[in-house]
Amino acid sequence: MKLHWSPRSPFVRKVMIVAHETGLADAIVLIRSVAVMSAPNGAIMADNPLNKIPTLVLDDGTALFDSRVICEYLDGLHAGEKLFPAEGRARLLALRRQALGDGLMDLCVLWRGERNRPESAQSADLLAAFAVKSAAALDALENEAEKLAEDSFSIGHVAIGCALAYLDFRFADLDWRRGRPALAEWHRRFEERPSAAATRIVDG
Repeated sequence: MKLHWSPRSPFVRKVMIVAHETGLADAIVLIRSVAVMSAPNGAIMADNPLNKIPTLVLDDGTALFDSRVICEYLDGLHAGEKLFPAEGRARLLALRRQALGDGLMDLCVLWRGERNRPESAQSADLLAAFAVKSAAALDALENEAEKLAEDSFSIGHVAIGCALAYLDFRFADLDWRRGRPALAEWHRRFEERPSAAATRIVDG
């Protein structure tokens, strides 16, 4: 398998954490790929017409995207405890948490794009909305942090952990830990997992 990959993408990191958790990291060849909304990359688009990473190409040429699809595919290839519970309330909870983590990452990617525009072209309304939504998501996670720590590790934990790490990487000025001690402690423990330590986001 080959993975269109970047060391800066939180969604790529999500896939790589799952690859390590499932024992499949060594089966994936990493292809350094630059995905920019304003500059379509032909090499990525040959496998994913949406020009997005991560994109996983299987040995038979089948391409899988986005991170949710890739992660669930990898989780089906191993015999250990599943990151995607099979059914019932546990599955719904894991998927809801994944949606919250993914949504926070999506928000941050758009927020950063707006911040990177010339100041005269930035939308004050959009910037304010991003700030309100991110704070609300973080407050919700603070309220859930103790339960996160108690529950079995799932795809929801992976997505949330990646979202918080991306805030550290691109939005250090927000100081998201301030006033959220339980979430800060949960994330500290998350980053100690071998799969997380092996996949830290870097600006390379």
